[in-house]
Amino acid sequence: MSTPVKKQDAAASPAKLALLVFAWYAGNTFYNIYNKRTTNMLHAHWTVACAQLVVGIVWSLFMWGTGIRKTPNLTAADIAACMPIGLFACLAHGGSVLASAVGAVSFAQIVKACEPAFAAVIGVLVPPMDLKPMLAYAMLIPIVGGVGLACIKEGKGVDINMEAFAFASMANAAAALKGKLGSSVTKALKADKSKNMDAANVYAVMNIISFCCTVPFVVINELPTLQGSWDEAVAEHGAQPILTNLILSGVCFYFYNEFAFAFTAHVGAVTSSVLNTAKRVIIIIVSSIVFQEAMERNTIIGSAIAICGTFAYSLASKSGGKKAADTKKKTN
Repeated sequence: MSTPVKKQDAAASPAKLALLVFAWYAGNTFYNIYNKRTTNMLHAHWTVACAQLVVGIVWSLFMWGTGIRKTPNLTAADIAACMPIGLFACLAHGGSVLASAVGAVSFAQIVKACEPAFAAVIGVLVPPMDLKPMLAYAMLIPIVGGVGLACIKEGKGVDINMEAFAFASMANAAAALKGKLGSSVTKALKADKSKNMDAANVYAVMNIISFCCTVPFVVINELPTLQGSWDEAVAEHGAQPILTNLILSGVCFYFYNEFAFAFTAHVGAVTSSVLNTAKRVIIIIVSSIVFQEAMERNTIIGSAIAICGTFAYSLASKSGGKKAADTKKKTN
């Protein structure tokens, strides 16, 4: 008699889930603050993105080396299967860092609320086809429309930081591709207990591959001018503030992602997606206060519409998933 396959990890207590959400939200919010401060001082943004990943690698090696966490037991084929996911994780992280660096953090978060639109398109174009309910697709209208409204400045018309928009869109597309291509691979690795690939180790391995994929971007885009950028930043701000904010951004980045992975493992992707949407509200508000980023009426209304649309999209997708599962059960 075969044992039923669990869809999610062992049930966690409400207190543990609440703690994971708090740590996830706090880590992500502080990450955006430290990241923006770092990129404001050091104008070598791919280097910043790359260095942030190093912090996670050091932590993972420590955990594996001390035996606190089991070391992943991966074959060359397993690593090869993870490479595309790591590449898209690299582009998603790099795009996010660069979008916030060249524009306002709040604007980057508003554009990133469009991620469901990218995921919907990729779900149709990249096999296997993943069709959502019509209601979910309808929710893309307020998402895109809200972002568009947020870009309209009173008395100025459409006012978009195209560079920040392009990088945030790159992050959206990469995140959608990572989710599409990575789902089956990570599920298979986690299902095989001999691989030692729980949620924490899955993220740790992806973080290492993402770092390896980020290095070429640093070499191509910034290596020739990196020393000059560093010297200029140190002369203006001093080495200690730059390193402090850089290290803290790396610490926050790694741990907020690890907490997010742990939370998703317990509750599922849809619930995590809904809370990820709510998280953007906090980041937009906090970043606007900390960095004194102007929030005009259209920006506030547009971002609210887009975020509510993303919330509704997640719920509509969940509803469609349940109906599909029920239909499949009836036909079996």
